[in-house]
Amino acid sequence: MANRATEGSLFTGAERARIKRIGEPVALFLGRLGFSPDALTVAGFGIVLAAAAAAVGGHWALTALILIFGTLFDGLDGTLARATGKTSSFGAFLDSTMDRAGEAVIYAGIAAGAAASGTTEVIGLATLALGLGSLVSYVRARGEGLGVCADVGIAQRAERAAVLVAGLLAGGALGTSWLAAALALISVASAITVVQRIRFIRAGLAAVERSAEQGEASPRR
Repeated sequence: MANRATEGSLFTGAERARIKRIGEPVALFLGRLGFSPDALTVAGFGIVLAAAAAAVGGHWALTALILIFGTLFDGLDGTLARATGKTSSFGAFLDSTMDRAGEAVIYAGIAAGAAASGTTEVIGLATLALGLGSLVSYVRARGEGLGVCADVGIAQRAERAAVLVAGLLAGGALGTSWLAAALALISVASAITVVQRIRFIRAGLAAVERSAEQGEASPRR
């Protein structure tokens, strides 16, 4: 609980690592079948495209089930790369790019499905959730460019995906108002995460600057 509070996240780093280890046998099996880590990355994006297609048709529960499978599949590329010593900068870049593209198409699918059924509030909330979720990722990437890894916050990608899946399941069973509520929650939590990451990066950069100033002030021996 202390780690969870410190990291400000639904899942701690240790929990994320355990989840990845669970998928290692599956990743290695797929590797023996001839799949490369990059191929698994592209295949994972294909699963998200299938979920988006279901969302366009307004099949919220089916969308959720496909996303659950996609979530279980997600991460196998990195697991396979680490297990086989095939990690690469391009692989990490491709994985991040496909993650962002996947979020874009699934929210676009939800907005299209809502438009077809005339549920205007879901259209707006899906757009807002996508925009704020993308901002969460951008702030982290910009921070890493400045030398601070801001992988903190209450609504990282895994948390956003979990809330979205729950909202889709509830939306399919109980009505679109539940999906709208989930999208609103994702939006609010994403906004909070952006603030958390900005504060984290500001503190990290300030610490770097103080360290540099102290180094310059130290007398030469």
